[in-house]
Amino acid sequence: MTEFGFIDHIARRFADLPGNGFEGIGDDCAVFPFGGGEALLFTADLLTEGVHFLRAATSARELGRKALAVNLSDVAAMGARPVATLLSLSLPADAAGEWAAEFMEGYREFSAEFGAALIGGDTTRSEAGITINVTAIGRAPETHVKRRSAARPGDAIFVAGELGASGAGLREIFAGRLDAPTAVVHRNPRPQVAEGLWLGARREVHAMMDLSDGLASDIRHILDRSGVGARIEVERIPVASGADLRTAACGGEDYKLLFTADARQADRLAADFRTAFGAPLHPIGRITDGGGLVWLRDGVPAELDWQGFTHY
Repeated sequence: MTEFGFIDHIARRFADLPGNGFEGIGDDCAVFPFGGGEALLFTADLLTEGVHFLRAATSARELGRKALAVNLSDVAAMGARPVATLLSLSLPADAAGEWAAEFMEGYREFSAEFGAALIGGDTTRSEAGITINVTAIGRAPETHVKRRSAARPGDAIFVAGELGASGAGLREIFAGRLDAPTAVVHRNPRPQVAEGLWLGARREVHAMMDLSDGLASDIRHILDRSGVGARIEVERIPVASGADLRTAACGGEDYKLLFTADARQADRLAADFRTAFGAPLHPIGRITDGGGLVWLRDGVPAELDWQGFTHY
């Protein structure tokens, strides 16, 4: 069973239970409208030693920041402001002292920068490596919440940054080049919190998510949830310095925002974004009525076996 096949199985198995006001499985966060036009958003993410990080290649402080960043990215991807987190740690004996203190310093740095209170969690002993679980809570006006299911035929597809640096950095880490620029990027992702809030407030923005498993995989979640297709021009994918096109399309952990927007407003949206953030938005294609995901090379459909990261 694939990762998302397992998630679909869980969603079906629990579909007959009361939702208690929550919009659950299927987006970057669960959404709970609580009155007055406001909603709380909840997300959880795991980082496991040997799967998501190598302790010998990542400092404890870097990992503390990263553990929080990947969760804040999910909150930002739905147009919300992070307000609080819960943190649970399973630590072996050799990580329970100085390592743990340094980890918490990194976690505190991003908590302070992004205004997210640490309100609880749990700790336990591990016999086999470090496991980190973070639950992040966000808040947004209901009208600002962006869902994967909101893409419309004709929408322009954008990414809010260059792609591939993290994937290229992981290769450098495996090669032992820990100080390579892309390796530093891989260990130090920054969630696009301000950008997510700004895009959430824009009515011309429809569907949105963050790029954690790679464009080639993540765009399919929007297509599946929205019941649409897409045509992506590979020449327009923004490739980060030190990366190549395939890594930009397939490499994971870039944590840039991927979204669709009314094509009639696309130029104004991009101009306003540049004014607000001093950086471009990158249009890479269009949403279609159907037909799945089509890669275009020089305007012609190309048979590419591109896939992003899969956990199973």
